Parts: sequence; structure tokens; C-alpha cells
Amino acid sequence: MRGLNKTVNVIIGLAILLAIWQAVVATGKYEESLLPSPLNVARGIVEMIETGIIFTHLKVSLIRFAAGYLSASILAVALGLALGRIRRLWNIIDPIVQVIRPVSPIAWSPFIVLWFGIGNAPAIVIIFLAAFFPVLLSTVSAVRKVSPIYLKLAQNIELNRYSLLTKIIFPAAFPTIANGLHIAVGTAWIFLVSGEMVGAQSGLGFLIIDSRNMIRLDLVLAGILFIGICGLLLDQCVRLFERWMEKQWGIAPRD
Repeated sequence: MRGLNKTVNVIIGLAILLAIWQAVVATGKYEESLLPSPLNVARGIVEMIETGIIFTHLKVSLIRFAAGYLSASILAVALGLALGRIRRLWNIIDPIVQVIRPVSPIAWSPFIVLWFGIGNAPAIVIIFLAAFFPVLLSTVSAVRKVSPIYLKLAQNIELNRYSLLTKIIFPAAFPTIANGLHIAVGTAWIFLVSGEMVGAQSGLGFLIIDSRNMIRLDLVLAGILFIGICGLLLDQCVRLFERWMEKQWGIAPRD
């Protein structure tokens, strides 16, 4: 029943959005070339599906995203588990992280292109930078908030450091780490598209810029819709992974 209600709410929300969109178009204040109607955008979506162009660019973007996001998440969690336990070292590294973290990954693009060349590598590095810091900070914070009772229990049963991290600290910290994974999905996906708009010759970001250059704003909006839907689905994938991990450890699922 809860799933059905959620689906109904999504449908109602989309219907309201489409109604507002069509109402703005119906006012006649914007030419069709400047603000395509929902119907024309739907035709653009069908056109991109029939030609297969959307799948070509979507495949490239997803491969780049997977490479950057997964590598960043794995490294950030591993480092966060270690740094969260070594407080003195983290106190030294934290100021460095806080200086680098606010810098947009796109700002590094001139250096990234010089260091990694042209192709998929620059986009993957941008995704890596966008995903790394949210996961790292959430992991360190989660580790430092693990209940001392768990640590005392591990000490009493004489767990080694590896078992302490994998069987006590990581499961206890995972709900907070998962929040960082969700944030990283959004930021990494945003900067992937931004990076593809700047210097790539393929991907969803390039598709939007290419459509703009052809003055096909219906295809631009169609591409934007695909980006939003893909971002939602990627976040849901992380949520499914989170629930699977919680099930493995017997953690009560969240509402």
C-alpha cells in the first residue's frame, strides 16, 4: 500500500508539472523555438529513441559515472575508516580537505586535461573528485560517532583491528556512510554532465550542447529529462544497495 501511494504521489506531481509547463506555453509569451511544448518534447524523446542516439550517449555517460563514482566511494570509505580511528592524523588532514573540498571539480579541468589528456579520463577524474569528499567526510564522521559500548565489547572479546573495522565499526557506521553515498551520487552526476558540456565529444552533456547548437530546444529539454530520470534511478540503486547491506547485518530498514 505504501508503494502504491508513493507511485500515485509521483504521478500527481508529474501531472502538476506538465500542467504548469503547458499553461506557460499556452500564454503565448514564448515562441515554440524558445520553449517547446510537452508534446513536442515527447516527440523529441521518441526521435532520439528511434535513432538510438540517446542510448549511445547514455551508455558513455553511465560508464564514466560508474568508473569515477565506484572508485571514489571505495577509496573514500577505506580512508575514512582508517582516518576516523586515527584522530591525530585526521586533525592534520582535515584542514587540507576543507580547503580543497569547496573547489568545483570543473575548476580543475584545465589541469585535468593537461595531466590526463582528451577522452574519458578527464570526465572520470571530475566525477571522482565530486564523489570522493562527501563519502570521505561522512565516513570519518560516522566512525567517530560509533558507540563506545561497541568498542568496549570488541576489546573484551579481543578482536583484531581488521575484524574490529569490518565487523563492528563499518556496520555501525554504515547508515551515516550511506548518506554520503547518496549525496555523492547527486554531485557526481551533476558534474559529469557539466564536464561533458565543457570538453567531451560524447555523453548526455555533449548531447545537450550539440542539440543547442542545432537550435533543437525540444531535444535539449528531452536530454534534460533523461538526465533527471537517470539521476533518480542512480539514487534508487544506492538505496537498494543500502537496504541490502542493512539486511545482511540485521539492521532495521529506514522508512
